Amino acid sequence: MPVTDVAALHVALIGYGEVGGILGAALAAGRIGSVAAYDILIADSAWAAAARARAAHDRVTLAPDARTAVANADLVISAVTAAATAAAAEAIASATRPATFVLDVNSASPRMKTACADVVERAGGRYVEAAVMSSVPPHGIRVPMLLGGPHAEALQPVLAQLGFDVTVGAHAYGVVSAIKLCRSVMVKGMEALVIESLLTARRYGVEREVLESLAETFPGLDWERQASYFWRRVVQHGRRRAEEMREAAVTVSDAGSTPRMAAATADLQAWIATLAAAGVFAGSAPEDGWRELADRIARETIEQLETLTRVNQVSVGGA
Repeated sequence: MPVTDVAALHVALIGYGEVGGILGAALAAGRIGSVAAYDILIADSAWAAAARARAAHDRVTLAPDARTAVANADLVISAVTAAATAAAAEAIASATRPATFVLDVNSASPRMKTACADVVERAGGRYVEAAVMSSVPPHGIRVPMLLGGPHAEALQPVLAQLGFDVTVGAHAYGVVSAIKLCRSVMVKGMEALVIESLLTARRYGVEREVLESLAETFPGLDWERQASYFWRRVVQHGRRRAEEMREAAVTVSDAGSTPRMAAATADLQAWIATLAAAGVFAGSAPEDGWRELADRIARETIEQLETLTRVNQVSVGGA
């Protein structure tokens, strides 16, 4: 696939969530040959209706299945959750043409990325792992990425012409994903620490003192603003973050260490995702700060305790 052919390039996205939607819109705006997308949530009628509207606006073709999406693609981008990485690689490998580039931007462990590379390459595809090194919003397609694997150098100029900010980080599989997930232990761990610390501080009414102390110790960070950003991202993407941290835990374990922090971070992220799925944050505004979100958890916990108390009282009275 020569760089000169970019204007006629056909790109397929497997995964049309936040990341897939952002990349799809940017690619279609670049006037390439075509952009198609498929997401397993297409079976959900409510999700599909919203996705079709977004796809039509962005000039992305929403496909009914993975095979249709990737059948004519020169480049396939896998942008699914960490837990779906292997299934996505299998689906792509079963339908892609020989020599198709497969760019895997998922937050999966080096072990997982290496296994996906084997699946794709046995089918004749050219697998390139990518480590996304910052939040996709607000960078969009320009979010910094490290590329890894023997086909990374061949794909890098094509991606650069499409608007990606990509650097070849390694010629072996697993290296750039190790960089990404070691970083995630720190960044996602900070999210978890901030949530646990400030949720507790809010309960005791000492959040002002805690934030002032943090600002004195780490004066270069706007703790109030950063805390609200951390909280909002976890509330919105807790499940995806929990899956990523499970992969980080695998990465730590494969290196011979016990993933104490990675596992604990995954648990907290999963807890927030469970609360979100239960509707605890329903109706919250996008601009809500961490206090509003923490108070929703506090109200939910109080209501649960009150319900448990009533149930216990009924049980005792009935006895």
